[in-house]
Amino acid sequence: MNASMQHLWDDACAKLRGMLNEDTYNLWFAALKPASHANHVFSIGVPNEFIQIWLQENYRDLIRDILAQVSGDALSVKFVVQPDLKVPTPPPAPKQIEVAEPKESRDGESKMNPRNTFDSFVVGPSNHFAHAASMAVAQSPAKAYNPLFIYGGVGLGKTHLMQAIGQFANSKKKTSKVVYISSERFINEFIAAIQNSSLVKFRKKYRQADILLIDDIHFLGGKERLQEEFFHTFNSLFDSHRQIVMSSDRPANEIPGLEQRLVSRFEWGLVTEMQPPDMETRVAILRKKEEQMQIKLPDEIIFFLAEKIRSNIRRLEGALIRVASYASLTGAELTPQAIEHLLRDALHEESRRSITVETIQKRVAEHFDIRMADMTSKRRPQNIAFPRQVAMYLTRKLTSGSLSDIGESFGGRDHGTVLHACRLVESLMEQDPSLRQTVSYLNQQLQR
Repeated sequence: MNASMQHLWDDACAKLRGMLNEDTYNLWFAALKPASHANHVFSIGVPNEFIQIWLQENYRDLIRDILAQVSGDALSVKFVVQPDLKVPTPPPAPKQIEVAEPKESRDGESKMNPRNTFDSFVVGPSNHFAHAASMAVAQSPAKAYNPLFIYGGVGLGKTHLMQAIGQFANSKKKTSKVVYISSERFINEFIAAIQNSSLVKFRKKYRQADILLIDDIHFLGGKERLQEEFFHTFNSLFDSHRQIVMSSDRPANEIPGLEQRLVSRFEWGLVTEMQPPDMETRVAILRKKEEQMQIKLPDEIIFFLAEKIRSNIRRLEGALIRVASYASLTGAELTPQAIEHLLRDALHEESRRSITVETIQKRVAEHFDIRMADMTSKRRPQNIAFPRQVAMYLTRKLTSGSLSDIGESFGGRDHGTVLHACRLVESLMEQDPSLRQTVSYLNQQLQR
């Protein structure tokens, strides 16, 4: 290996250590090795594709800037998979003393939709990382990414991925005990167990699972007794090296009434977001659904649906089914006017979700607990100025307004102020995962 290349990487790692907490550095950076340095491109070896995707999406710009500092040269950063590198293992979590339950014969697993597999999942930029994380967990349960916490809006495919994990694990090892359950059913079973004095049986069912997949975990918010029960179930599974996968409509730290000790545990492993699909992914989803239904609609109809229904995959697929059924049953010509009439309720729901500057200002003000008037005021205290900058950043991202138009909507500020706000928020998001998660959550809420 080139000594100067290794020296450059060592200097960069020293700076990374100073900027990141120890657990983050050890989990994502300790195993990396410099691969090559030529033609202003610095290639870094990573253990697998999953880590490659994570670093590209979350740390590439930071690494590039640090390499520029230590080398004095503007470098591009490239991540290359080198399977011989050792996959990092996350630091052990604090141990919870737990009395071991006696082993019991295998219970029947919760039913999963057989169509929800990795093969039937359409991958795009909005869900690439969540898909890669789910694949990694399915292939090596409880090895590195435990728990896996997937969050995102309704109808974006969280349940599909969770069930794909379960079905992959079952197909790989028939003796695995995979339990998939919704939070609502978990709650109902817990209440029934209390009423029937069968808590021991209830606990065995969940604490002896090899993989526990629990959907809509946000429903535990505000339910103290249930959180206490799940806290011990989580600890029992984690300490026994069993995989836990959870889904939610928001990040753990945004779930109202969720105890901090659970928030902390939900973030021990890997947190990944699913966002609404882009145009190309929506078209691919419709094509996949056509394939499953063994139908073929004209291209213009597919593109019309993909353009009009943007925020919810479930609604998009439902629209396709309705249009195809209408064409099959009536034999009528599928014109844009006919489709708009047929889908008027779904299209109305989509149009209701159109995003305005005022909508963004209101949502951000509510989140940061400031007044709506502060968004346009000249006041500059940090607790007001920063939420205003976040709102400017989201407005630039989610609307078509120019910098000058955006500035005008924020109390007549000039385009330079807006540009500075956007760059500041982007820079801070690169350095602060918590802020990145907050902004991502606001983005997702606004696009619901």
